[in-house]
Amino acid sequence: MLTKTRWPYPRILAHRGAGVLAPENTLVALRLSASLGFGGVEVDAQVAACGTPFLLHDDTLDRTTDGSGPAIRSTLEALRVLDAGVWFGNEFAGERVPTLEAACALSRSQGQWMNIEIKVAADADPARTGAVVAAETARRWADASPPPLLSSFSDLALAAAARNAPGLPRGLLVDAIPPDWLERVRTLGCRSVHVAQQHLTAEWVETIHGEGIAVLAYTVNEPGRAITLFEWGVDAIVTDELREIRPDFLAVYGLGR
Repeated sequence: MLTKTRWPYPRILAHRGAGVLAPENTLVALRLSASLGFGGVEVDAQVAACGTPFLLHDDTLDRTTDGSGPAIRSTLEALRVLDAGVWFGNEFAGERVPTLEAACALSRSQGQWMNIEIKVAADADPARTGAVVAAETARRWADASPPPLLSSFSDLALAAAARNAPGLPRGLLVDAIPPDWLERVRTLGCRSVHVAQQHLTAEWVETIHGEGIAVLAYTVNEPGRAITLFEWGVDAIVTDELREIRPDFLAVYGLGR
């Protein structure tokens, strides 16, 4: 059975801020998901050339801004002038690439919990990235209960996060579940495993829970699949479909704790 001890966080998280409803990893996305009642969001954080952490998913600026080239080579000053909204729709023109500081401040003010993925871009130093993102998160969420959870595909980033912000919980991100998952989770002190939803089975959920570890599934956009995963006991999901998989989804389908 799911327990609040294992996963004391929201169980349905808005992917990259607001899924398909707003430009990803922006402040407008955080505001929108909060307005829809989402108590938790997932966002992606990288570190700029000047050492400032900011929100962006891709290694490059090209897809989600009007800039181009590797994002981590940009300074904060360069990032601040980019348009991070117009690619999604003209009504979002002028939306900026937010710093992690600004995103954390907004989410805290809205009562919105965060799963912050530490994105290690190509050519980035995983340990530096993990350390900077973790330290900034810890500063911005000091004394928060519950604190945000940091996740990453990079063991080096998670290890650095543990050293620099030991009070923040951590989650190991994987695609399919690797043979050494439990060793990695224990070594890194992770409380959760975040798995691509298509690779999860009821047996895997039971196995992971048997070790006292929570299971998060990403990215779950079909309501039927969400129901199945929750019936298996998955602790949380990340979704793009905020209109279909709403904050009251568990209550509507009788899938409570």
